[in-house]
Amino acid sequence: MVRTRSTGAVDSALVSHITLGEPPRSLTAGFPAAADRLRASHARLAARALEVAVAAEPDIRARLDDVALRNLMRDAEVLLERLALCVAGDDTHWLTEFADQSATVFRRRKVPMDDVIAVCDGLRSAARGVLSDEEMAPATRALDAAVNVFRRTRGISGDARKRNKLVTDIYKGI
Repeated sequence: MVRTRSTGAVDSALVSHITLGEPPRSLTAGFPAAADRLRASHARLAARALEVAVAAEPDIRARLDDVALRNLMRDAEVLLERLALCVAGDDTHWLTEFADQSATVFRRRKVPMDDVIAVCDGLRSAARGVLSDEEMAPATRALDAAVNVFRRTRGISGDARKRNKLVTDIYKGI
């Protein structure tokens, strides 16, 4: 057995893997009490977010049946939980990563990204009833970042949004 002398801590310039060089994300750097208030009223806020989304875009009811609307409300609850993590840690990571990873699930269930963006906007207005202006700042940043991810992924093929008939025929080859 060959023994080598320990040189101490590894220099961060030598560390290539992020889990070896960065500390874990803090969940107390922001507003943990505000996150607890969001979690406490998650069902009411998710229902209100879906109401706001349907009021903003009434054709959501025409496109989605009752089961799909219930699934969208459950998705709003999960988005709200991720939003609570973002508010607690004052970090947009939790919601943007979830938005990036869940876009394929929405596509498979044939939910347009525009509808998910409308739910995010509904969450923004519903959260104003629970959060103060200071606590709303990290929530707004996180929701804006998630909406940007959803807008980026709506351009990828497979999104269930309504398309221009002429452009569809051109790409289809008429």
